[in-house]
Amino acid sequence: METLAYLDPRSGRTWPLDVPRWCGDAPGGEHLPLLLTDLPGIAPGDIDRGERSLWRYRAALPPLKGSPISMGEGCTPLVPRSFGGATALLKCEWFMPTGSFKDRGASVMLSLLRAQGIDAVLEDSSGNGGAAIAAYAAAGGIRAKIMVPASTSPAKTVQSRASGAEIELVPGTRQDCADAALREAANIFYASHNWHPFFLEGTKTLAYELWEDLSFRAPDNVIVPCGAGSNVLGCGIGFAELLRAGQIDRLPRIFAAQPAHCAPIAREFLGLDPAEPQPTIAEGTAIARPIRMRECLGVLQQSQGGAVMLSEAEIGRACLDLARTGIYVEPTCAQAAAAFAKLLQAGTINAAETTVVVLTGSGLKATPRIAELLGLTL
Repeated sequence: METLAYLDPRSGRTWPLDVPRWCGDAPGGEHLPLLLTDLPGIAPGDIDRGERSLWRYRAALPPLKGSPISMGEGCTPLVPRSFGGATALLKCEWFMPTGSFKDRGASVMLSLLRAQGIDAVLEDSSGNGGAAIAAYAAAGGIRAKIMVPASTSPAKTVQSRASGAEIELVPGTRQDCADAALREAANIFYASHNWHPFFLEGTKTLAYELWEDLSFRAPDNVIVPCGAGSNVLGCGIGFAELLRAGQIDRLPRIFAAQPAHCAPIAREFLGLDPAEPQPTIAEGTAIARPIRMRECLGVLQQSQGGAVMLSEAEIGRACLDLARTGIYVEPTCAQAAAAFAKLLQAGTINAAETTVVVLTGSGLKATPRIAELLGLTL
């Protein structure tokens, strides 16, 4: 196997993995989002079946010296539910320590960074990403600073504050906050869940887990709520490794679900003109300028999948419909279930296929939003 390295997928340029970095550099000071060069994938015999976390797939991850930072993330339930006139397999990714799928990326990224000698990290996120980075930094003895827009509800930062992270409120928009974090990256290592390729190494374990859940075969379809695209990319990376390793004979079709109010990836995939973003109930996917749009589109195209845009009414209805089957999740991820119903209705997928709907965050994260759907005043 060739030496593993950081990779700029657009130019093919590489950088050595033993020097910590969160981006590539280009003439003019442009920051380049990186991936890693290809890993070969694993076979069933390479799984550490005695490990009850995503680290059972350690053989598929970049080499790590020492113990990982782990709190039992991964190994989430796969639950069948009838929805939209057919049965989907709901991958319940909120069954993790901080209540969202981002624990996968946080565990792997911070484990690898700690092994590289990083003892303080910066993140910009007002939601699940910040909570996951704060918690895993605390578990790993790493100092964390989380930058959030000043307009963020104080309740949204309580989880990060409770983990001991330093919170800095940044005036302006979510984009202003991201820009401020880029400037602050000169002073503290930028372990961004949107930028760092190690985070995608964590999210790719979703693909390995689905493969194991389904008796070592790939599903026909995987529907993912999509903002910056870390689960789209993670599934793309993980299933591509399994294909290279000869463990599956085809890629599952990967579909990205986005709110119509903020759907840059879906609009580009569907050939629609860009649109000014509007507020959405699916706030966790409201990323107006995803830095890896080209790579996300590549996964959707290569897998022969697609993209679905959901109205606010469709997202809200799906959230309550799921809750009435016992599945209490954020509106952000309920849009994946809404997309399943639309894809069925359009004939893009059919009821006989094995379709996984990825549900990424607990409804407990969005109590005020869900109360509004129910017509309640808190």
